Amino acid sequence: MACRDSIHVVEEPEAVPMTTGATDAIVATATPSPIQAGAIVSRRRFQRGNIIIRGKTPRRYGMYREDVLQPNGTFKRVRRCVLLGPVSSISERAAWKAFQPYLDRVNTAAKMPPKSGMTLETFVKEWRTNVAVNLKSSTARAAESHLRAHILPKLGSLTLTEINTKAVQAFVAHLATGGRSRKTVENVLLTLSSILRKARAWDYACGSVSLADITMPREGVKKEQRCFTDEEVGKVLAAAPEPFGTILALTSVLGLRIGEVLALRVSDVDFSRKIVRVRQSLDAATRKVQAVKSDASSADVPMPSQLEARLRKHIQTHDGKTELLFINRRGRPYSANKLRANVLHPLLVKLGIPLGGFHSMRHGAASALLADGATPAVVQKQLRHSDPRITLGVYAHVIGSQQRDAVENRSARIEQFAVN
Repeated sequence: MACRDSIHVVEEPEAVPMTTGATDAIVATATPSPIQAGAIVSRRRFQRGNIIIRGKTPRRYGMYREDVLQPNGTFKRVRRCVLLGPVSSISERAAWKAFQPYLDRVNTAAKMPPKSGMTLETFVKEWRTNVAVNLKSSTARAAESHLRAHILPKLGSLTLTEINTKAVQAFVAHLATGGRSRKTVENVLLTLSSILRKARAWDYACGSVSLADITMPREGVKKEQRCFTDEEVGKVLAAAPEPFGTILALTSVLGLRIGEVLALRVSDVDFSRKIVRVRQSLDAATRKVQAVKSDASSADVPMPSQLEARLRKHIQTHDGKTELLFINRRGRPYSANKLRANVLHPLLVKLGIPLGGFHSMRHGAASALLADGATPAVVQKQLRHSDPRITLGVYAHVIGSQQRDAVENRSARIEQFAVN
């Protein structure tokens, strides 16, 4: 098969004839590469290549071989031919110099062959060691829950190349028939997608998965978010002991997450500018201070005068031994779970108010702002959502005053014409 001016690929079984007098280089003996973790890899060969001369107008061509990864995870050996230049204008030495970059590329690739044949369960062990340890604690716990409960039992025995769009679609159907919500399915898929993306980045041969081609389960009837009303919050704040009352005020008035409230430092309260700085959060399981949920979560929020009075009174009782604004008797940060179970819920039962958690206080703050006519952009900034669609999606059920007034006005106009 003749070489042309562009790179030409010839499959391995096919022989390429050499012209008489061609300068042939010695091809190194092939040596097998080690197989790691059951991987199917190409044989490692150091390519020295050879240069041939052919054609009516003699030209020099470089010849070498390369292992090409196939979609099924196996390798196919192909022979490549690249034009280097006419014999009249390029010497043999110059031809070898021009040919060297092609040999360098294929030899570099041969040192690190793509790996395949590894099962998902085996790769997850490597992922846990090198990736999961660097994730945020809550993110790592969620991923581990998805792996343990859903991903590994169903897909763990499959090789990475077997996990393709069809296999993932079957996995989604399995989750949906098990009664999981669409949101749960989406979260599990995000974990799986993140792990497979890391496998590809580490040069493991993986199946082709397109999440855009996955048919997701239909959305069920959404349960309306529990939102504390202003009246309920007022009763709770009046009956709550300190510092719990101030903690609840920060959550219900400013819409802070409970982890952000419990991680506030005294220096985060700025009375001169009347703001509260949100810069860190407390992990619910470990009670360790960590970064906030997202870049958007790190922001300053306004401090109303009523909340300022509460904070001033609380800081007067602060012992100054720690920078945290709220600590328990042992000098440690409060546990959000214990505060909810031992303080908030008993207080709600005593007051005859339906149960809800700290996040319901945050929902109440957002709902009240929207109902009072605040724009979604203002509410997004106050809640520090990274995406306005989150704000609109969670609080789409809230009817604002402008919407209510618009409907009232139109109804009144219609009634004027409805008189017999």
